[in-house]
Amino acid sequence: MISLVRYVPDGQAMETLGQCLARSARRPGVIFLRGDLGTGKTTLVRGLLRGFGYHGKVKSPTYTLVEPYPIDDLTIYHLDLYRLGSPEELEWIGLRDLLGESALLLVEWPEQGDGMLPPADLDISLAYQGLGRDLHFKALTAVGELMVKACLHPDPSMLLADG
Repeated sequence: MISLVRYVPDGQAMETLGQCLARSARRPGVIFLRGDLGTGKTTLVRGLLRGFGYHGKVKSPTYTLVEPYPIDDLTIYHLDLYRLGSPEELEWIGLRDLLGESALLLVEWPEQGDGMLPPADLDISLAYQGLGRDLHFKALTAVGELMVKACLHPDPSMLLADG
């Protein structure tokens, strides 16, 4: 699989990167979003949703755990598992039903759902870097590789191949 690090200087650039991801995102698909509070996970999601043509308000599902965004023939589910008490609570919020659809799942704090979540196609870790953020992209499936290659690097030969 492949990995790539990209520096993002501000929130606008984060949203632009999310819009680019939308052009290459596949469904069904799963993207994990990792990072400390305030690193821009929801900002990246907002950009991705804008890239799919969603123009409504995008809020973090910190308290609702899941926010659905139906867009034309696609539903994108934004999950924030920060407040999840145990992975088994995912059954209570209807994860099985979400997985039965041809949907795109964007999952913040996926470690809170270990053992219950499907494997990710793309794992994105966000970290503070000065005033901006470093985003570490790791493609875990062929679908994830397509997302990284199509959007994040103009020259695929520059991508890092993992063992």
